[in-house]
Order: sequence, then structure tokens, then C-alpha cells
Amino acid sequence: MSRARLRPLALAGLVTVALALSGCTSGDSLADQYREGSSKGYIAGDGSVTEIPADERGESVEFDGTLEDGSTVSSADYAGEVLVVNFWYASCAPCRAEAPDLKKISEQFADQGASFLGVNVRDQAASAIAFNEAYEISYPSVMDVDDGGMQLAFSGSIPPNAVPTTLVLDSSGRVAARILGQVNSPSILKTLIEDTIAEDG
Repeated sequence: MSRARLRPLALAGLVTVALALSGCTSGDSLADQYREGSSKGYIAGDGSVTEIPADERGESVEFDGTLEDGSTVSSADYAGEVLVVNFWYASCAPCRAEAPDLKKISEQFADQGASFLGVNVRDQAASAIAFNEAYEISYPSVMDVDDGGMQLAFSGSIPPNAVPTTLVLDSSGRVAARILGQVNSPSILKTLIEDTIAEDG
């Protein structure tokens, strides 16, 4: 193909990209935060809750990863139980703010059919361990910074578009609910977990 024909094609491609970007309206708070270019280091959600009826949930989410202590974990380890997955990292202010609530709720449900699993999207193991010690968090976290495998595993259903994001998976490993952003109301997360557990009752 000649250079003369390549130039119009390239220009058409740029126009297409520009039109696509112009579709990101100011009503999209996540897009607004990305464009503002602040140095806060994270895109915060608004705490909105999405619940998915059981008959509308997608496929089971399959994942595997390496925890902060070097051991491995997979979705098979949580088969048959409700799993709460929290995406976080240590220097994220909303992550620090919600940590005490997550600790308390995880302890309340420890023997009631729900487990917790963190997904650290930015830190190395030492930082994650220090964070967990500081906030007395006992549930493990997958270290996802190197390959993003956990984020990829969840991208097809209800993606974790902000940090923090908390997902509740049903006993079949399907996403039943999502809190996009900081858990502002512990009672809401508790209700989501209780309702998901009750589905098997």
C-alpha cells in the first residue's frame, strides 16, 4: 500500500479514537478522576453497590495466585462457600480507612460460611505484611502486582474498576455483589454477605 493511502487511513483512525474519547462525559466519575491527573495514586469509587440476582450471574470466576507468605491459593480452595474479595494496596487512603471494618466483619463471618481474601494490586509482600500487622488483619492477600492475574480473572464479570473494590462471590464462585470504592457502611457489606449465604439455606 502506498504512503499516500496510509496517511488517510491513519487520520481516520485518529478521528475514531478522538470520537471514542469524547464519549467519556463528565458524568463518569472514574473517567473524570483519571483525566484530572492528580497525584493521589488511585481512582476512588463512590461506594455504590451493585447486586446481581442469582439467575443473572455470569460464570464462576476461576483464579489462582501467590499470597504474601509465598504460599499459593486458588478458587478451588473456597469451593462451596461465600468469598469476599477486597482489592487494595497499602498507601491507598480509602483502603486504610476501611481496613478496621473489613477486619471486624471478616472475624464475624469466620465460622459462618464466608471467607475473606485480599488482592493487593500494587505492593510487594513486605508492605502487605506490614499493613496487615498494623491493622491486625488475619485473612490472606494475593500479591497481584507482577502479573495482574487476579484483576484479569475478574475483568469479565463485574470488574474492580477502582481501588478499593469489594466483591461478594456466591458459593458457586459467581459475583453476587460489588461495592465500588470504600466500604462506607459496614452494615451494607454484612447484609450482602448474609443474603448471599442465605441463598444456600
